[in-house]
Amino acid sequence: MKPGSDVPIVALTQGEPAGIGPEIAIKLLAAERAGDRRWYPMLVGECAALAALRDSVPGDWWDRLFFLEGVPDKNQLKELDRKQIPVLDPVGRKRTVQPGWSTPADAAGALAALDAGIAMARAGQVDALITGPVSKSSIAQHQRPDFRGHTDYLASACGLERYGRDYLMTFLTTDMQVALLTTHLPLTEAIAAVDQVSIVDALELVSQHAGGSIAVAGLNPHAGEDGLLGEEDEAIIAPAVATARAHGLDVYGPVSADSLFSRARRGEFDWVLALYHDQGLIAVKTAAFGRTTNWTLGLPILRTSVDHGTAFEIAGQGRADVGPLRSVVETTLRLLSGKLPSVRRGAGPL
Repeated sequence: MKPGSDVPIVALTQGEPAGIGPEIAIKLLAAERAGDRRWYPMLVGECAALAALRDSVPGDWWDRLFFLEGVPDKNQLKELDRKQIPVLDPVGRKRTVQPGWSTPADAAGALAALDAGIAMARAGQVDALITGPVSKSSIAQHQRPDFRGHTDYLASACGLERYGRDYLMTFLTTDMQVALLTTHLPLTEAIAAVDQVSIVDALELVSQHAGGSIAVAGLNPHAGEDGLLGEEDEAIIAPAVATARAHGLDVYGPVSADSLFSRARRGEFDWVLALYHDQGLIAVKTAAFGRTTNWTLGLPILRTSVDHGTAFEIAGQGRADVGPLRSVVETTLRLLSGKLPSVRRGAGPL
């Protein structure tokens, strides 16, 4: 969406019905719906999940819910009273949600909301999709044994096949952008998946969709210390970086991971390509937990999410913090206008 264009419609999925996803969504929309004209929200969530919050989340939000009978066109949604909170129930049947524990019905509801959100985004009925946190284990146990998280599921639904070449999991903060070469793999499998082709593919994807300078994290301590602490950095990562540079990409590495993220936050690089999940996420969540946006790079739709999970231990108690979701909305609106939170194009190492 170009700056100055029509006000966007953003769908928010409930996530795990028995987690904090419905609570943070309703808290946000109860506060934002009346005043913020930069976007029009639509909650894709079950009436049952919201009914479970009536005693724990104060305010008149329940009376302001407007349950849609089907997917509205943009004009219909924008004509609603500003006090109303539009809700599309993806299940449409009466049941009881018990916050704090996921059941087979909850897993089905989470997946139904996600599927509805994807369908609307792909059809152009909404401009962006913000997904609530789901229980991967519950969905895998009760619905889809192959489910490993939003990222791969979204990519498959959008017709993308190869992680790293077609799409990437990335995390955006106010002063750092991190892409992950691998995601939800056991560490031994993640290390085995580090190869030259995958690194070059991932670097090209980041460069194509985001731009800026990219630093590749070293795999071993001190990026291998010239082979003293491991051979992978010299044998795999350095040649991949050289290949990417030969293709015209503004990339550097391998850079010792113990200092790389601090250097990125100081502005030496626009992006970090981390080689496995926790290498990137420990740094991101230490620096900006609750202020980080998960962005699936490469999708034909704009999808973002919060950086936290279902928080079953506090679900249904009215204690969930809406701040992380509000931060994601702000980042999503910037992405819709064509802006990354913080990109210093081609800064390179200082």
